[in-house]
Amino acid sequence: MNRARRPPLQHPLVRVFDRAVDSLGVAFSPDTTRHYRGTARNFLSYLGANHPEVERLDQLRREPHILGWMSRLRSQTPPLATASCINLLIALRGICNELAWTEQLSELAHLIRREDIPRLPQRLPRPLTAEQDKLLQQEFLRRNDLGGNVFLLIRHTGMRIGECADLSSDCLHSTSPNQWAVHVPLGKLKTERMVPVDPFVCELVRRLQFFRSLDPLPPDDRLLARPHTKEALVRQLRDYLHQVCHSLDLSTRIVPHQFRHTYASEMLRAGVGLPAVMKLLGHTSPEMTMQYLDVTLNDLQRAFELARSKPRHLVPEPKTPIIRAGLDGLIDSLLAAQHVLEMFRRTLPNHTSRRRLDRLSNRLTKIVTEARELATP
Repeated sequence: MNRARRPPLQHPLVRVFDRAVDSLGVAFSPDTTRHYRGTARNFLSYLGANHPEVERLDQLRREPHILGWMSRLRSQTPPLATASCINLLIALRGICNELAWTEQLSELAHLIRREDIPRLPQRLPRPLTAEQDKLLQQEFLRRNDLGGNVFLLIRHTGMRIGECADLSSDCLHSTSPNQWAVHVPLGKLKTERMVPVDPFVCELVRRLQFFRSLDPLPPDDRLLARPHTKEALVRQLRDYLHQVCHSLDLSTRIVPHQFRHTYASEMLRAGVGLPAVMKLLGHTSPEMTMQYLDVTLNDLQRAFELARSKPRHLVPEPKTPIIRAGLDGLIDSLLAAQHVLEMFRRTLPNHTSRRRLDRLSNRLTKIVTEARELATP
């Protein structure tokens, strides 16, 4: 039975909020854009019900409009999860910042402050145990079916299950002779990346391409066929993992994201530095990456001995990357500019300059996205 459609929201500010979300959504995934639209609807519904006198952006105030909405979020029954509250506040702050920029109303950027956003409880890394990892990989290899190859790919690239569902059929790229990488598309954090892979992962991708060629669903340039929607495909894969864990007498509470934690910890133990692990996972801050790394006493001892045997000042400086010609070179330059801007922005205190640079970084993300589309035949 289909859910009834919600009626269009009647509020004078709906159109201007929609334009802001459309502007932000250029660099967002469809799921993130839907979340921003839902947040705008949530806030405007509250505003219409409790402050009907507000009909223009310049009438918005932190007190009582924003603080009243935040108070209502905290008093919901059942209580709103901390992560959900954080997501709503971040989304509305992003919309307000966009409106401050596009509507030339700088005061909108100060309606939601950084300190308003609660902190998540400290998360501990959740990698699989060595035994769980070994048993699951052996079972996936034994089955050699679609689900098994998908989870081996996730385990050996560290991608999210949603990113795996979005992979294109030609995601495997040759980066140089005998070197390959998987292109992970624009994901949760507005980042895309190339993950270096070995011949085993290349074979996994080719097997999945073979399974896709046998699927009766029409080709859609994706590596994994979708029965109906992306969400339906992800549910099928989660159910598959649940069944495999049950057949091995492992905990059925194991979730796909633990493969990502396991990959991150494995990379650290293999000697990959934290900045490189950040790039492999598509993270934007070291704090995010540290939530994935299971650092044991043995890891610390190994790092200590390595530092003593190979002091950091003896490591040669990395070479300046060669900028390619044409449109590819333009994209390289834009990405380099965005990186330098972000590194400088992080050194600034949390004041107006830092927020302005954040908006400029968002603009560069949109420009890079548009430039990449120019390269698409």
